[in-house]
Amino acid sequence: MNATTAGINFGSAWEVVADHASDRLALASGEVNRTWGEFEDRASRIAGALAAAGVGPGDNVACALYNGNEYLEAEFAAFKLRAAPCNVNYRYVERELEYLVDNSDSKAVFFDSALTERFDSIQAGLTKVRQWIHVGAGECPSWADRYESLVASSSSAPRIDRSGDDLWILYTGGTTGNPKGVMWPQANLVQLAGRQFAALGLELPENLAQIPAALDAIDALGATPVQLAASPLMHGTAGIGALFNLFMGGAVATLTSRSFDAAELWRVVEGVRCTTISIVGDVFSLPMVEVLDSAEQSGKPIDLSSVSRVSSSGVMWSQPVKDRLLAHAQAQGSALACHDSLGASEGVGFGAKLSGGDDDTTTATFTLGPNAALFSADGVRIQPGSDEAGLLAVTGPIPLGYYGDPVKTAETFRTYEGQRWSIPGDWARVDSDGIVTLMGRGSVSINTAGEKVFPEEVEEALKLLPEVIDASVVGLPDPKWGSAVTAVVEFSPEAAISDEDVISALRSLLSGYKLPKKIVRVESLYRSPNGKSDYKWATKVAAEA
Repeated sequence: MNATTAGINFGSAWEVVADHASDRLALASGEVNRTWGEFEDRASRIAGALAAAGVGPGDNVACALYNGNEYLEAEFAAFKLRAAPCNVNYRYVERELEYLVDNSDSKAVFFDSALTERFDSIQAGLTKVRQWIHVGAGECPSWADRYESLVASSSSAPRIDRSGDDLWILYTGGTTGNPKGVMWPQANLVQLAGRQFAALGLELPENLAQIPAALDAIDALGATPVQLAASPLMHGTAGIGALFNLFMGGAVATLTSRSFDAAELWRVVEGVRCTTISIVGDVFSLPMVEVLDSAEQSGKPIDLSSVSRVSSSGVMWSQPVKDRLLAHAQAQGSALACHDSLGASEGVGFGAKLSGGDDDTTTATFTLGPNAALFSADGVRIQPGSDEAGLLAVTGPIPLGYYGDPVKTAETFRTYEGQRWSIPGDWARVDSDGIVTLMGRGSVSINTAGEKVFPEEVEEALKLLPEVIDASVVGLPDPKWGSAVTAVVEFSPEAAISDEDVISALRSLLSGYKLPKKIVRVESLYRSPNGKSDYKWATKVAAEA
């Protein structure tokens, strides 16, 4: 971390932005737009309510919310009090919600009205929570306070000195075990935001006093970002992007639909003039492309001129879908690029791929990040070009570890070569040019006949077939193979391809031992809200089949 940025905290930085550009758009959701002045005022009032309930420095605040202006207002309010906002997956059932709220030691919980019934059955046992805040329409339960009532009735929290060591906690479900809270010091995230400044040829502000001049410089370049957080703010892809873009004095727009609506996405892009869109792989990108196709065929193409970048991370983003998106942009003379980031909740900057449409959209390949490396399981650096598989690692501004879990922290955050590295468990190979080919997460790899198969590799091969919409690959117990590679596949409605033909088509793409032993067909493939494969669901479906 650059010592000069050690004191920068998002709460303080956003207050500076609000003072400098109070009339500028900050938040947009449906018909409700908030200026920076309104954003700051509402967050200050919510912070005042939290403070009155006993929330203060070092405390945690849970956000069990869908995307919307309130999500970011709640985060801002927590930052103002030097408390850490914690994301909560809104698809969790009661047991999972109870675990996360308890594990995070949250003293306040913001929850969407759709989750009222779930929390009603568990809230009495969560005795560490001092305040429950109900967001949205519907009846507010007696044990909670209505969000808008708190905004209307609370006094603004006074501004205080804050620290870059204050936390932002990102809970990750991972692939095994209970959710774990990744503790990000805010100053480390600010350091990472410096990459967006560098891309504009600008220096990262070193202190709060330099922020107004930085905002003016961004404005002068016409580069003030307007992010459409299409993927959930509770996921790092959109969540971290929102922190960065607001730090740059920009705005964050969200969709109002509770399930992804690609038509709404493009309406918001045109209406708000979004410059960047945060998605998670094909589960978002494919419906987006289909809407673009339909609009063009109807003679009313969607205006893509404001969008300079579509960013994805967390899952693979396949080449054919990128190519279709870029083709629409090129037809309009747009300079839109696809930014495919290889990252994790535990670290940013393992690798990246920027595709502009010049045959550069190869699936699951990235350029190794400047702070990234590949290590063997026992901590020996693997040199590029060796063709040896290894664990991806990143150093530099990384998290402190997992909240309340020193054992898992020691497993993921390791010291090699005198430096501290984040190593979440992704396996890859790096060629002599620094090109990373991602293989997958070791915790979900399939051991079949003594060979290791990474589900993502088989899934992406399947999705290259025109008949396949989506796929999840799991291993099922098998007396011959140990684990049999099994593909749960959603086919296009008009597909007329047999299981045998699917497997035959994969032979030119995969080694024989990686080929699925069985294809399980489903009408719709289930994924978690952040777009990642739900391997528990896929395993259950495959086993039942």
